[in-house]
Amino acid sequence: MSFSQGLSGLNAAAQALDVVGNNIANSQTVGFKSGTIAFADVFAGSQVGMGVQVAGVNQNFSDGVLSQGSSALDMGIQGNGFFRLVDDAGRIFYSRNGQFEKDANGYIVNQQGLKLTGYQATGTPPTIQPGSPVGPIEIPTGQMGAKASDSGSMSGNISSGEEAIDQTANPFDPKDSKSYNYVQPMDAYDSLGNKHTINAYYVKTADNKWTVYTNDTTSPQKDAGGNDMFQKVDLEFDASGKLTTNPAKVQVSGESYKGGLPLDFELDLDGLTQQASDTSIDKVSTTGYAPGLMNGYSVGDNGQVIASYSNGQSQLIGQVVLANFNNAGGLSAEGNNCWSETPESGQPVMGASGTGNLGTLYGNRLEASNVDLSQEMVNMIIYQRNYQSNSQTIKTQSELLQIVSNLG
Repeated sequence: MSFSQGLSGLNAAAQALDVVGNNIANSQTVGFKSGTIAFADVFAGSQVGMGVQVAGVNQNFSDGVLSQGSSALDMGIQGNGFFRLVDDAGRIFYSRNGQFEKDANGYIVNQQGLKLTGYQATGTPPTIQPGSPVGPIEIPTGQMGAKASDSGSMSGNISSGEEAIDQTANPFDPKDSKSYNYVQPMDAYDSLGNKHTINAYYVKTADNKWTVYTNDTTSPQKDAGGNDMFQKVDLEFDASGKLTTNPAKVQVSGESYKGGLPLDFELDLDGLTQQASDTSIDKVSTTGYAPGLMNGYSVGDNGQVIASYSNGQSQLIGQVVLANFNNAGGLSAEGNNCWSETPESGQPVMGASGTGNLGTLYGNRLEASNVDLSQEMVNMIIYQRNYQSNSQTIKTQSELLQIVSNLG
């Protein structure tokens, strides 16, 4: 019986050393989860055991340390959850290795070519619709289309110390700088992304009273005589410099330019004040933008994949989903740092980063292996001595048999 006990001990110690060796070998593998071996004794209807057997190898799914990533698509998870991956045949895998890149077709893939899944943004502007299906996330390669300006605003201070201009003696004329007190240019874009320069002319007509004229200098509207047409609004301020005109909006209009639709939007002036300080229009903005080529992309800490473009804009591409299991230890290891679902693991619960009991996804981070090298070295020494001790029981039993044989 001692021979079988010793042999079972040798086999168990050898498998334990295999687990330790695998942990040490993968101590630098991103997202690797260390394994621990579990033993069980063997009885066969006697008071003396028959030895030991390996009950299983359990994986430790505790977090690894996050480190700085080297790629815009690197991702790391802290807490519960796995990346959900799919191959070309539709088979689903789960991983904690967040080393991703873009393939030739624009999909986000891991080093083995498995596609990362999530919610794809759709529409204009792209958004994630409620109930969106989970599928491979694709990074578009085309340019971002233009958007026409449909609103704008100006805010700041216009000086109360400016001299009022007599409109009868000196009527407004953009070519005559003496007919207005201040001019503020701003950019706007038509439906094709053509850039237009809009001028807003400020004319003080009396104390606390101003008139603002607007003109699309790139493609101005013309009257029957061929002269530029201007839109205007009269503004009034109280004695404390607060704007009392409501609403303080002036129309911006133009003509079609190089095939684009004419500009037609309101410029909001509600943010203006009148004080004794110098005139300073400190905030000018319009919606709309020119078309742009993709400059790059990044992953936010909420798992959203954002593309940036040469026109200074950015837009949502998609959002990575995480999957969690009631019993992660029941997952089946598939190699390449991936697992697959089993009846023991239960079905996955999917959602966005930080929702429900899912952990948090961090962009431009990588989760290191959770192998504790110092502990593995200690385990290796223990299992080595265990192996030596079991071999010694076999040697001792062999010597005893030799003595008995000699007595006979």
